Amino acid sequence: MTGRDEAIDKIIGLEMGADDYVTKPFELRELLVRVKNLLWRMSLVKKAEIAVVDQLSQPDDLIIFDNYRLELNSRKLSRDQETIKLTKAEFELLTAFVLHPQQVLSRDRLMQQTSHRNQDVNDRTIDVIIRRLRNKLSPDLFVTVHGEGYLFSAAVQD
Repeated sequence: MTGRDEAIDKIIGLEMGADDYVTKPFELRELLVRVKNLLWRMSLVKKAEIAVVDQLSQPDDLIIFDNYRLELNSRKLSRDQETIKLTKAEFELLTAFVLHPQQVLSRDRLMQQTSHRNQDVNDRTIDVIIRRLRNKLSPDLFVTVHGEGYLFSAAVQD
């Protein structure tokens, strides 16, 4: 707040880091509204900072879907504190599905996800792995789209 009301004074004050510039004489209500707005903007910044800290503190390899927890780095799948054992092929296909939820994945694309069995994999192998995943998890998670491939139906949180 100042008695200097020249445009250059306002510009210099704002460039030096002032959030606002009020000249005398001023209306008290206007000053109160400006302070209130500034405090509101500061609270938004604080909320954003807290959200970023919360997001950074979440493990980035954890994917949650339909009460399941899939930890990518440790290759661990659990539900209600119970670990579900997966073969390497099952884990790779489940990972492909959770990284592309609500998308139809063709058998060819799914075959590419089973890198350790490139020479042995065919589209019927994919069907067998999907059947095993359906038996170990909820069958409703893997929807067959005839003529196209498979769709992972769960909503995914990461």
